[in-house]
Amino acid sequence: MKNGPKPKFATYRKMLEKKAEEVRRSMSAQKAAQVVARLDVPSDEGDLSQQHHEEWIFLNRNSLDMKLLREVGDALQRIETDNYGTCPECDEPISTKRLDAVPWARYCVTCQERIATRQAAGEEVDEFEEASR
Repeated sequence: MKNGPKPKFATYRKMLEKKAEEVRRSMSAQKAAQVVARLDVPSDEGDLSQQHHEEWIFLNRNSLDMKLLREVGDALQRIETDNYGTCPECDEPISTKRLDAVPWARYCVTCQERIATRQAAGEEVDEFEEASR
């Protein structure tokens, strides 16, 4: 680490690292619970249906956890590259209040709302592509 992250972002770095570890632990616990649940052989269609539903929930939760883990990792990378805390859409600083609430936030509230509105209108928006504009 030659230059290292700005000292003012050290608190956010710790918050992000803690969140990443928390998500990884949660994913491991969920995976273990899923494996244990699979040991039970469904005795009828109701049990089989319940097992499929639980698998569906597990996969969706896992997808959300993976997305969050990726967002946290991206935020840590932005700290390393000195891009943290600046909205890539408008080049304005992201408010401290927002970063305190969501330290992995990529966009300021205004731009995030604009992107969400476009997504809600059915427009396909790749947030990672947006950031590179």
